[in-house]
Amino acid sequence: MVDEDRYCIDVVTQISAVRAALRRAEEEILRDHVAHCVEHAIASGDKKDQRQKIAEIMDVLGRADR
Repeated sequence: MVDEDRYCIDVVTQISAVRAALRRAEEEILRDHVAHCVEHAIASGDKKDQRQKIAEIMDVLGRADR
């Protein structure tokens, strides 16, 4: 769009739409991770794996705030 010399506001609007789509995809992947990987770690009783899965989620959520 920039190469085509499109109106600036149109470019910014498209960037915003892409960011929103990426946020939705990220949320869906995290939901799936919790539903499968974290749930499996909890069911396994493996404390080390449980701590690792929780630490991973906390790291991801911490980066999301930046």
